Amino acid sequence: MIWLLISLFVACLLLRFPIAFSLGISCLVYLFVADIPFAVIPMKMYSGIDVFVLLSIPGFILTGNLMNQGGLTEKIITFCNHLIGHVRGGLALANIGASMLFAGISGTAISDTASIGSVMIPAMKKEGYDAAFSCAVTASSSTVGPIIPPSVPMIIAATLSGLSVGKLFLAGAIPGLLLGLSLMFVTYFISVKRKYPKLKRSTLKQVFTGFLDTFWSLLMTFIILFGIIGGVFTPTEASIIAVLYALLVGTLIYRKLNFKKILVIVLDSMKTSASLMVLIGFANLFGWILIIEQLPQLISNEIILFSQNKYVVLLLINLLLIVIGTFMETIAALLILFPILLKVALEVEVDPIHFAVIALLNLMIGLTTPPLGICLFVSSSIGKVSITKVSKAGLPFLLISLVVLILVTLIPEISLFLPRLLMD
Repeated sequence: MIWLLISLFVACLLLRFPIAFSLGISCLVYLFVADIPFAVIPMKMYSGIDVFVLLSIPGFILTGNLMNQGGLTEKIITFCNHLIGHVRGGLALANIGASMLFAGISGTAISDTASIGSVMIPAMKKEGYDAAFSCAVTASSSTVGPIIPPSVPMIIAATLSGLSVGKLFLAGAIPGLLLGLSLMFVTYFISVKRKYPKLKRSTLKQVFTGFLDTFWSLLMTFIILFGIIGGVFTPTEASIIAVLYALLVGTLIYRKLNFKKILVIVLDSMKTSASLMVLIGFANLFGWILIIEQLPQLISNEIILFSQNKYVVLLLINLLLIVIGTFMETIAALLILFPILLKVALEVEVDPIHFAVIALLNLMIGLTTPPLGICLFVSSSIGKVSITKVSKAGLPFLLISLVVLILVTLIPEISLFLPRLLMD
């Protein structure tokens, strides 16, 4: 019976059904064949979304949209250009820097690719950068977003495992910075080799002005992060505070938001949040079926029988998650696989916070792994370049990302240093 469920799910994915529909259809057929009452569907879907911390997700989605439509993206890009634009390949480096700064606002890789890519890819092409390289830089740097806090996928992981959201946010900070700086290193090396252009050095006044323009947006990230870590408010309360803050900044300081724009943003955020909640509900039903079919125990036992060495187990999990991440949306993959694989990791004494960062980093890398990486498709469509060319141009970035993944996997303190320092 379990193979019927999985086969239907994979078939729906191959037919390009949305992930939520793929989960729902496969579950519906399974329940019909197994003669299980359909009353289970609303019960399990509701129990999956009836979690207080999940209320923070619509808030953070709305915050990201408010700040993005309020002119934040352009201000961050301008500031990064003033800061590092005079270096060889400065516009490409500013692309990565903008992703690292924008990460705290959007929290998702695909929104980062779309928002920053729509501005940076045309600008890089105009300045003389290779189109495929421009798309590859944008797609690769977007994976930093969900690692650097605050992060929507980290909230999901915490919900699934009962881990502290604050600790997870802290655990992602150093790996996220390490990934971003590593991508910058590769970008600079390629830019020097190909003699890509550099901008005129900005004056200190321009740098300072650029900082002031982005200050209010960056301040929000610190308020959210340290408010949660300091126990001042919960992630859900933080998301509401972030919405109010974004409204004030967008209307009174940046003055890019008006009632008409806000209404459109709210409606768009409602659609995104609703689709995400449907996905979480169906994923919970899917996960319940996996549990009654004892698939988690089967996978856990098979991996442990293969090896009880935690590094071998982590290697196997890394390979699985990167492959899954190439064709499955991050949150869906987390909902289905994270609880199963966390149990395996705990069996070989891997710290759950450390494992959560490893799992998330794997899925992020999968988004830029050929031939199906979702962020590659988004950037290639913006840059009007074939996915093959973008994939080829992205290989150096993929390799350095894998190096960072190996370091984070083998050295737990990269993830655990800040949580132990500030929250234990």
